Amino acid sequence: MKYNFDTPVNRRETYAIKWDGGELLKEMGLTDHYDENTIPLFTADMDFQVAEPIIEALHRTVDHKIFGYTLAPDAYYEAIQKWFSDRYDWTIDKEEIIYAPGTVHALNVAVKAYSEPGDGIIIQRPVYPPFTAAVEGNGRVVENNALIRDEAGHYHIDFDGFEALAKKSEVSMFILCSPHNPTGNIFSPEDLKRLSEICRENDIIIIADEIHGDLIRIGETFTPIAKVSDHTDHIISMTAINKTFNLAGLHCTNVVITDEAKRQQFKEAQGTSMPSPFTVSALIAAYNEGDEWLEQVREYIDGNIDFVINFLKEEMPTVKVEHPAGTYVLWMDFSGYGLSDEEVHDRIYNKANVLLQDGSNFGKEGEGFQRICVPSPRSVLEEAMNRIKDEFKDVEK
Repeated sequence: MKYNFDTPVNRRETYAIKWDGGELLKEMGLTDHYDENTIPLFTADMDFQVAEPIIEALHRTVDHKIFGYTLAPDAYYEAIQKWFSDRYDWTIDKEEIIYAPGTVHALNVAVKAYSEPGDGIIIQRPVYPPFTAAVEGNGRVVENNALIRDEAGHYHIDFDGFEALAKKSEVSMFILCSPHNPTGNIFSPEDLKRLSEICRENDIIIIADEIHGDLIRIGETFTPIAKVSDHTDHIISMTAINKTFNLAGLHCTNVVITDEAKRQQFKEAQGTSMPSPFTVSALIAAYNEGDEWLEQVREYIDGNIDFVINFLKEEMPTVKVEHPAGTYVLWMDFSGYGLSDEEVHDRIYNKANVLLQDGSNFGKEGEGFQRICVPSPRSVLEEAMNRIKDEFKDVEK
């Protein structure tokens, strides 16, 4: 069927954080201004209705009218196995899959399971803020292998710096974001293989957050790090339906661990965790019948990305942005205006009344940047970008 992503869907009063969570967002420090006219483009979920097979599966679950303790049946695991085999030629055994109620939850479980307080954990800033929170919030120490940004705005791995950190005796873990959030970078198979080898040589566990792996530009290729590694006993891979199929509210991450002992460590650290019947129904439908919707939404998101990049080029050329290979976020560099981060924030969040995410939240490497999430109807993006443009007219060069 043909899906319509152009028509805005009113999400207010549906418990959506981005549309109903103004007071919470203020408490979190993301903004000090939020009202009924705010356009929120800060969080990584979509303003699109989900695939029809998922809706039908959830209706069948509702119609049963009993929602008790739930297990994941064979069909759940088979759907995961088929998806990753068909799309990535990645063979996953059933026993290697562990359900977790969210990727941030799973990340914190992994930090506690595989490292000790005081250990160093490598992350690659600018990076998704919960990485830092998972490290420091659990009494570990951030070891920052900052990505290198070249003159064209593309980000690369500093392998010399990475290897130096990996050799430190107190470093026990590396948290990989692939595709990378917020830069949108897709690491090459060669780079992933090299990272894997360095970590294994230095007895470092890799936690691979790969939940954006299905959301890549048409024509691009994503490779799971476990697929290119000669050995996977040091790799903990995290996959999810939440980003791919806009199902974050159903809390479904699947952690793939090939090493039996490490699987047991994770299970013990996590404790009992069972999916809801809605989660099970949605995953089976998504992975078995969601391809058509996903291809259409990817095409639409590609169009949104092109729209924002072209808008900036024509209307706000001082803002620099690279075309991301993956994710549905854009990493916009406002530093060319010569304004402070506070002034940029004030113009966008307070005066334009558009809610993005300040780059400084992603580490000091993000100062001067703003992250925008673009999976919304084109008209919403047009309104947001025009509002922002109007607030920078006086300093546009």
